[in-house]
Amino acid sequence: MFADFPFFEAFLTGLISGFLVSIPVGPINVTIIHEGAERGFRWAFFIGAGSVLMEAIYCAIGFAGFSELFTTNVAKAILQLASFALMSYLGFKYMFAKEVKTTSRSAERIEVRLHPHTAFMTGFVRTLGNPGVLLLWVALSATFLSHEWVDPNWTSKSFCITGVATGGLAWFTLLSYVVSIGHRHLSDKAMLNMSRGAGAMLLIAAIALGYKLALLLATTLKGVHLPTG
Repeated sequence: MFADFPFFEAFLTGLISGFLVSIPVGPINVTIIHEGAERGFRWAFFIGAGSVLMEAIYCAIGFAGFSELFTTNVAKAILQLASFALMSYLGFKYMFAKEVKTTSRSAERIEVRLHPHTAFMTGFVRTLGNPGVLLLWVALSATFLSHEWVDPNWTSKSFCITGVATGGLAWFTLLSYVVSIGHRHLSDKAMLNMSRGAGAMLLIAAIALGYKLALLLATTLKGVHLPTG
């Protein structure tokens, strides 16, 4: 559909993924929800902006890896299988979550060392201290390349990274605005429902990846000549 506009496709891929992966309720969303209600939109917005910068860096690290080396159909199938498993795991994890995590041990250790005093640095450090975010973007960047939604050159990758930042910032801006105008915290139940909704969207994405994986496997098997006799 976007074959004639590869850079737009790369940007759109980043935009959608950046928005979707920001929705599940974790340390950043919880911080924005609580502090936005108390300190207003501007403070909450800069927490999200700091987090978005760190996520964009993690995405760039993912693209800088060896994911562009996955060029054969067999290698692509293996990578897409791993992506399907990751999306399915995250989808089920968020859909059936019983509580919302407000922080992580690694983030707490980093905060103790760096002592972030601004909203921007708070968001940046809390994302820096979450290694799961890096793992997610390494997997997603490889997925984008294997599906050819992003071309293996840094112009296309840069458009995707810009899309990731734009999508993430769009979600955090929306969340910051909603909690700041109400001047109140969202209930634990509301946050869980929001997280479960994001889990459902991730499962839909996993189904789409699974369908494309099945098509790739079918194409690969057609090209395999089994020995006879």
